[in-house]
Parts: sequence; structure tokens; C-alpha cells
Amino acid sequence: MKWKIAHLHTCLNLISALILLLGLGGAVWIYQTSTDDSNRVLGYEEGGGSVYPVAPEDSRMYLRDLELVGGKANVLAYQFRRWFGGLWHGKSLAVIVGCIAIVISFGFFYVANHLPPRLESDVHIEDKRDRTDQK
Repeated sequence: MKWKIAHLHTCLNLISALILLLGLGGAVWIYQTSTDDSNRVLGYEEGGGSVYPVAPEDSRMYLRDLELVGGKANVLAYQFRRWFGGLWHGKSLAVIVGCIAIVISFGFFYVANHLPPRLESDVHIEDKRDRTDQK
């Protein structure tokens, strides 16, 4: 039984390391191969010595129309939906994959190092047969 717990400890640590290596490797690969989507550029703005692309959704007219139709809640919902959708593309996806790999790997590592010790039963099985009756 003790060997099985030690074997389980080793397996969980191995799984933890494998998840960490594959997850971080995948995150690096995603980060290296990702490109910025700038195909919906309306124009460019200059600010702080840099030039930024402006999408149609970034214009004040579009946000004003959203607010007229649905109020401030509509604008906030739109901005949240756009932010959340942006998490799953490009370099931010690589960061998300890396973080998820670290958290899952840590979970396996934590479970492996906090396994309960070998549980022994308080009940001992005794042989109740009377050995004097044996023929």
C-alpha cells in the first residue's frame, strides 16, 4: 500500500511537470506565431509619439449611437464583450494559456505533495477458529 502511494506521488509530480512544460511550450509557440488583427482599421491617431490604428468601433459617433439605443449599460456591455473576446486572440491568448498551465500544474503538484499518509485500520482481523478442534 505504501508503494502505491509513493507511486501515485511520483505519477502526479510527473503529470504536473508534463502539463507545465507542454503548456508553457504551447504558450511560447502561440506568442511567437501570433499576429495583430488590424484588418478593420478606419484610420490612425497619433498620440504620445506613437501612431495607433482606429477601428470603426472606437469612434465617438459609434459609441454615442450605442448609448442612444441602449444607454450606458449597452456601452459597458459592448466594451466588456469586446475586451473578453480579445482575450482569446493573439498574444493575450498565449498569456492565458501560460497562466492556465501554471495553475493546473500547481494543482497537481499540490495534490501530490499533500497526499494523506498510509491509512492503517484500527480493526485487526483475528483468527477466531479454535485450534484445538482440528482433526
